[in-house]
Amino acid sequence: MNGFISAANLTRIAPWLFLVLWCGGFTVAKIGFTGADPFTLLTIRYGAVVLLLLPFYFFIRPALPAKPMDWLHVAWVGFLIQVVYFGAAWVAMNNGGSAASVALITSLQPILVALSVPYLAGERVSVVRWLGLGLGLFGCVWVIVANNEIKLVSATVFGFAFLALIGMTTATVWEKRFGLSHHVIVSSLIQYTVGFLCTLPIAFLTESMQVNFTPAFVFSLTYLVVGNSILAISLLLMMIRQGEVTRVTSLFFLVPPGSAIIALWVLKEPMAPLAWVGMVVAIFGVWLVSKTTTAKTMKPEASDIKN
Repeated sequence: MNGFISAANLTRIAPWLFLVLWCGGFTVAKIGFTGADPFTLLTIRYGAVVLLLLPFYFFIRPALPAKPMDWLHVAWVGFLIQVVYFGAAWVAMNNGGSAASVALITSLQPILVALSVPYLAGERVSVVRWLGLGLGLFGCVWVIVANNEIKLVSATVFGFAFLALIGMTTATVWEKRFGLSHHVIVSSLIQYTVGFLCTLPIAFLTESMQVNFTPAFVFSLTYLVVGNSILAISLLLMMIRQGEVTRVTSLFFLVPPGSAIIALWVLKEPMAPLAWVGMVVAIFGVWLVSKTTTAKTMKPEASDIKN
C-alpha cells in the first residue's frame, strides 16, 4: 500500500485525478446555484473548508511562512483563484453563461501561460509544445461545437469569464515564479481565509444570502468543499510547484471535453460522434505538451531548486 501511494505514483496520477475533480466542478456549481447565489455559495464553501482544515493544522503543526512577503504571495494567489477566478466564473454562469461556454473561455489559460512564462517563470516554450497547445485548443473547441453547446453569450458573461481566465492565469504564473513551497494545509488555510473574508462582504452587499438546503444543494456543497477546494486545488498547486507551468496548464484544454463525458455518464446527456474525434485531438495535443521538455531561459532561483 505504501508503495502505491509513493511520491512517484502520486505524481503520475495527480493530473488525471485533478482533471476528473475539476471537470465536475462546473456542472456541480450550477446545481449549487439552485440553493444559493454565487457569492453566498462561495462564502459557505470557503468557511467550511477553513473549519475542516483547522483541526489538521493544529494536529500536524506545519511551519508558517517565515517572511511577511511570503504571507502576501500566498494570500495574493488565494485572492486570484478563490475570489477572482471562481467568483467571476460563477457570476458568468449564473447570468446565463453555459458551463461549456465558460469552461471554453477559461480553457484559453494554457495559451496565455505559454506566452508569459518565458518572461515571468523562466520557461522557454518549444515549437513542438506550441503545436501541442494548438492541437489541445482545437480539439477542445471541436468537442464543444460538435455537441452544439456553444451559444452566443452576452458581454457581461464574456467579461466575467475573461476576468476568470486572467485571474487563474496570473495565479498560476505567480505560484511558479515565486516558488511558494509552503505546506499545503498552510497555503490552503491562508487562501481560503482570504476567499472567505473577500466573498462575505460581496455576498452581503449584492445578494440576499438566503440558502435552501435541499439534498441537491448539500451534495453540490460537499463536492465543492472536498472535491474542488481541498483535493483539486491542492493537486493543482502541487503540480505547479513540481513541474513546468505550460505542461500543467495544458490539462485545462481537457476540461470542456471532460465535462462533456461526465455529463454523458452522470446526466445521460448525449455526446455527438464527432465530439469523440475532437477529444482524441485534444488528448494528443496535451500528450505532446507533457512529453516535451523546455529549457530554462533564466537561472533558477533557490526556491525553484527547493521545489
